[in-house]
Amino acid sequence: MMKQEKKVIGWREWVCLPELGIKNIKAKIDTGARTSSLHAFDMKIKKTSHGEYVEFTVHPEQRNIKKTIKCKCKVVEYRSIKSSNGHSELRPVIISKLQILDEEFDIELTLTNRDTMGFRLLLGRECFRKKFLIDAGKSYFGKKMVKSKVKHIKGKK
Repeated sequence: MMKQEKKVIGWREWVCLPELGIKNIKAKIDTGARTSSLHAFDMKIKKTSHGEYVEFTVHPEQRNIKKTIKCKCKVVEYRSIKSSNGHSELRPVIISKLQILDEEFDIELTLTNRDTMGFRLLLGRECFRKKFLIDAGKSYFGKKMVKSKVKHIKGKK
């Protein structure tokens, strides 16, 4: 059997989080990070008979605090994450669809305030493991999303 060729992505890419209403967000591909992280603020945890939900707001564009998107997702778990500055933080984890190039699959995202970071979305290695190769010298193999057709990839849950 022939192995399927993996698609190549750059160190930063335009992606879409359709279930969160985020059509375009610049993502940094970070092979040094295990977990993916989305910029979220004004987080409020709500407990219901169906579990915990987190309501939060996202600034999807770098250096633009006027554009905001309000989101609500089920909390899958809480995870202690050690940031690049060495501090640990307990973060809510959600699952969302990610569209990158012409692929779509579920990813885990931790939510944290990334106001001081350059990118609103960081994609850790678990997100693209066994799916893509990374060309660290290139950017934006994919373009901004415009109602594109995507292929669904079955991911491990």
